[in-house]
Amino acid sequence: MSIRTTCSTVTFRNPFSLRNVSGIQSAGTYDVETDEEIIEGNDRTVFRRVATLLYIRSTGITRACTIDPKDLAAALAQDRTI
Repeated sequence: MSIRTTCSTVTFRNPFSLRNVSGIQSAGTYDVETDEEIIEGNDRTVFRRVATLLYIRSTGITRACTIDPKDLAAALAQDRTI
């Protein structure tokens, strides 16, 4: 099984919270990694998401938190309306 990892960043203008992540997170820019596995046997290459990680940095410590991409999208949408 092959895995590809896509890296991106998201920026929050306001403090935010996500399910599965304890506490309120500060406004700022965060790294996001999405791991996808290749599904073979099709005419074209298809990928299925297996994990999305949000990296939270604070006082010299980095935590990788597994999140639901839908929760992240909802938090970003809410951040834009505030």
